Amino acid sequence: MSSEKPKRIQRKRTAGWRMPEGAVYVGRPSKWGNPIDLSDVGSQFPSLDDEQVARMVVRDFQALAARGELSFPNWQFVGGRRGPVAWTYPSVAEIRAELAGRDLACWCPLDQPCHAELLLEIANGGVP
Repeated sequence: MSSEKPKRIQRKRTAGWRMPEGAVYVGRPSKWGNPIDLSDVGSQFPSLDDEQVARMVVRDFQALAARGELSFPNWQFVGGRRGPVAWTYPSVAEIRAELAGRDLACWCPLDQPCHAELLLEIANGGVP
């Protein structure tokens, strides 16, 4: 761990790229991945652009991370199928215990909304 403020890192498939030592991968299917799918949210709000959908997903993820659970009784999945959905997530205490002071890596572009930004805030004493 360095003395610098923890940051979000975009993972890459570029030859020779290595995740920095001490960084934690927070994408799917890791323990820290966001279970809320961009495609499902986008299918419910087809008039929104990709960044607006990503912001909605991060907003919903914030509720999930703060509560440890989130559910919707009439969730629309890609393809139009509807049904209930429920997610659980590690507690705020667990997020802070395991991720505080660590850089977090995900596939999201650094100029787009990402749940890793929120995890960084929570892990280091911010939000909920």
